[in-house]
Amino acid sequence: MSDSQQQTDPAPAASPRWWSRPETPAPHPDQAPAEPQGGAQGALVPAPRGDGPRYDPWADRPLQVVDTGKPQRGFRLWQVVALALGTALLAGGIGGYAGVLAERQANTRLELPQAAAVADKGRAPASVAGIAATALPGVVTLHVNGGESSGTGTGFVLDQQGHILTNNHVVSDAKQITVTFSTGDSVSAELVGRDTGYDLAVVKVSGVRGLQPLSLGNSENVKVGDPVVAIGAPFDLSNTVTAGIISATGRPITAGGDKGDGSDISYVDALQTDAPINPGNSGGPLLDSSAHVIGINSAIRGADKGGDSGDATRQSGSIGLGFAIPVNQGKRVAEELIRTGRATHPVIGVTLDMRYEGDGARVEEKGEGGKPAVTPDGPGAKAGIKAGDVITKVDGQRVHGGDELIIKIRAHRPGDPLHLTVLRDGRERTMELVLGSANGS
Repeated sequence: MSDSQQQTDPAPAASPRWWSRPETPAPHPDQAPAEPQGGAQGALVPAPRGDGPRYDPWADRPLQVVDTGKPQRGFRLWQVVALALGTALLAGGIGGYAGVLAERQANTRLELPQAAAVADKGRAPASVAGIAATALPGVVTLHVNGGESSGTGTGFVLDQQGHILTNNHVVSDAKQITVTFSTGDSVSAELVGRDTGYDLAVVKVSGVRGLQPLSLGNSENVKVGDPVVAIGAPFDLSNTVTAGIISATGRPITAGGDKGDGSDISYVDALQTDAPINPGNSGGPLLDSSAHVIGINSAIRGADKGGDSGDATRQSGSIGLGFAIPVNQGKRVAEELIRTGRATHPVIGVTLDMRYEGDGARVEEKGEGGKPAVTPDGPGAKAGIKAGDVITKVDGQRVHGGDELIIKIRAHRPGDPLHLTVLRDGRERTMELVLGSANGS
């Protein structure tokens, strides 16, 4: 075999070069096939096509075009805070203005919920309001002018003739009396009669129509704990209504005594109440649950205020200790004052030792001006009472002093029988007597 015919093993093919650039770039799809120049073999020259750069993925820096848009501009923190604050203020101003504008346009005002008004159906007759409604037209306020002094008190109408019952200490120094009704109408009044010992007085108005007298009850029926209503003009506050209960009955109290000779002292077997009573309530009615008068408000016990010297002075104002004259006693005295201008007092015809400090009421050894302490042929003498005797009980109720004995006696009428328990020579004995009569002051 000639050398020309000798076959030789082909050279091993070179291994493929991945991710490498070929020696001769392949023609671009947009390029026309290369044509030989001058008929000679040579490299293919791509024909240019179009102007501008071409994409060459194998170039050292491939042509890439990235659209980054416009450059962004950031906000600082103070700008954000200022923007938020301005927005809030603007929103608040707009909201407030809109609210005011809406209210003005609606022409409305703020109105809170409230119960609807109902027709006045009155109150139960036994309620405080019912009692007040019944009694107020018959209660009056008295304005008294004494020349150098003036004062205010209360009273209530007794009859259609214009008689009005009040306290003696309200009108005792009166030169001019004006009566004001619950309607506000005022008229002048004249004094009919008064009694210091019972602290009661009657005045009268004339030419007044439509008077509404109050109904009188019976103080014998009063029990501790019964509800009561007081009406008066405390500190000149007319038509004031207060309520409470009967705290006690048969309380022996004395009032007055400013003159020093005892001529102005009143003795009352009183009803005690916690219904607030103040200066100006004097003479006003104390009413039960049927709107009946059971007492005439007369006195209060004020709070004590100690002075630097150790003495005690009373302060004006209610502390829940008020006292009223029982209406049974007031009725009898009022009838006598209207009829005669004076009232009578029941008496036993003895002179009492008011300085006696023992228990009971002691009869003096001698009377005033050397007269006998036991009036001859008087009720006490007829019953067997002697000078020096100590009276300890009246109708079985113990008495602790001369004032209390007078109060127990004045709670009765002249002519009433009494049983007295007397202590003599260390022994007690019971005596029966009939009360006599004396003119009051």
